[in-house]
Amino acid sequence: MTTITFLDEPPSSAALTEYDRQHVKLYVRLLDAEADGADWQEAAEILFGIDPAREPERARLIHDSHLARAHWMTEHGYRQLRRGRPN
Repeated sequence: MTTITFLDEPPSSAALTEYDRQHVKLYVRLLDAEADGADWQEAAEILFGIDPAREPERARLIHDSHLARAHWMTEHGYRQLRRGRPN
């Protein structure tokens, strides 16, 4: 089993990063969860493996910052991903 590691906050670069490339699937799953009306705490536990009851601030930060980056990807990053542009 592969373990994917996460930063508490993804890079906020205006350019697509290697971190973004490694976490595209996560971004899509976050967007799907949001569209389905999933509770952020459930998403944090399932997608990041963080217990929001034990680490509420960190869980919220990780969830919200990655969701924001996922939205950035839908507006800007996907163009760079499609073109295959390096960082």
